[in-house]
Amino acid sequence: MSALLERRPGARPGIAIETTDAAHYAATRRRLSPAQRRWLSDSGFDAAARSVALLTDASGKLVRVLVGVDARDGLGALAALPHALPAGVYQLAAESVLADPLQAALGWALGAYRFDRYRQPRRAPAQLAVSAAELQQLAPLVAATAQVRDLVNTPTEDMGPKQLAEAIRQLGKAHKAKVREWVGDELLQANFPTIHAVGRASHRAPRLIELTWGKATDPKLVLVGKGVCFDTGGLDLKPSDGMRWMKKDMGGAAHAIALAGLIMQAQLPLRLTLLVPAVENAVAGNAMRPGDVITTRAGLSVEVDNTDAEGRLVLCDAIAYGAEQQPELIVDFATLTGAARVALGPDLPALFANRDELAQAVLAAGRLVDDPLWQLPLWRPYRRMLDSYLADFANAGASRHAGAITAALYLERFVPDGIGWLHLDTYAWNDTDRPGRPRGGEAMGLRALFAYLQQRYRR
Repeated sequence: MSALLERRPGARPGIAIETTDAAHYAATRRRLSPAQRRWLSDSGFDAAARSVALLTDASGKLVRVLVGVDARDGLGALAALPHALPAGVYQLAAESVLADPLQAALGWALGAYRFDRYRQPRRAPAQLAVSAAELQQLAPLVAATAQVRDLVNTPTEDMGPKQLAEAIRQLGKAHKAKVREWVGDELLQANFPTIHAVGRASHRAPRLIELTWGKATDPKLVLVGKGVCFDTGGLDLKPSDGMRWMKKDMGGAAHAIALAGLIMQAQLPLRLTLLVPAVENAVAGNAMRPGDVITTRAGLSVEVDNTDAEGRLVLCDAIAYGAEQQPELIVDFATLTGAARVALGPDLPALFANRDELAQAVLAAGRLVDDPLWQLPLWRPYRRMLDSYLADFANAGASRHAGAITAALYLERFVPDGIGWLHLDTYAWNDTDRPGRPRGGEAMGLRALFAYLQQRYRR
């Protein structure tokens, strides 16, 4: 059941939700009956942020919900309510105090999400009635976020490279886009050696999936998503606690897929290419080894310093291939480094850009839609940390310093001068339950990038 539904003229109104704060609480109380005011006093409701009071009429029927908000509340204002309120249809009261009602409605929908593939939900969420225009604007964002969460939450047994490719095929079918893929040794024949090297040890063949859409005369955009469906670390094996949640290592691919869907649904005037290198980084007799040297699609030789730095290997061939199409912009998403999480924590994706004006525009778009990112520098002197004595460079180095930056610097080598490039190192995961952000897979940076692309390419 959708948590948002269209408010139709003439339909029975939903139960009113009135948001208020300390500055407006006295006015809120004056609109209530004496019995309701007594109830609020007896229950201790004081309009504190995230506080809730249910108000009934004289017969005991629920007729109004008061919700305390903070002036800074955006997505979080109503996000806890879909599973906290009794099931039914609600709507925002005209008297509500909210900085951005549309963002609050989006937060309601994001808070209603539950991953129910393997167990039945305990209850249906309460529904919020919104206008037809609001529903049209919000529904694609809600669906795209749910798609990211669903893809990331699905265990690898049911979300391997083949299943990830099927998700892209379904997307292509829905929007009449062209999809093709290179599987197994076809990667070597087509000159995608690093994707093959990372994925060849798995019993499930590695692949590169390509979706193309749009008019050839429109500006070209390439989206790349890291699709490591499970990451053991390879021969540089992760410890068990580091491996536990590695089903989410395809979170970058999930973001790129969802963003491609938003672009096509919005009919942005773009010639879109989506590239997802989909692999499992497994352990077997033919696994790549520390010390191996791979000549990449771009002709640059890379020494494998660490097999657990595999994400940048699968991405570099995809980025090089995307650059051959001479787009004006390449955007890649990846759950790439723990170093980004150490620097920024789980909520803030690290943003890198080879042009500062690109980064500033995306950061501004993220602030506008309450989807924050944080820019980290492409500090090029740190390239020395990836020096190799026998190859052009290595995929990792001995130092633990600046791990997110050195990973971005590795990828930047595959972006030719003259092409704009954005790189998002995202966690794609919530460790705990919070209003609007249930535990598990999460879209981080998706709305920010879509808002930026809408501003840049809106017809």
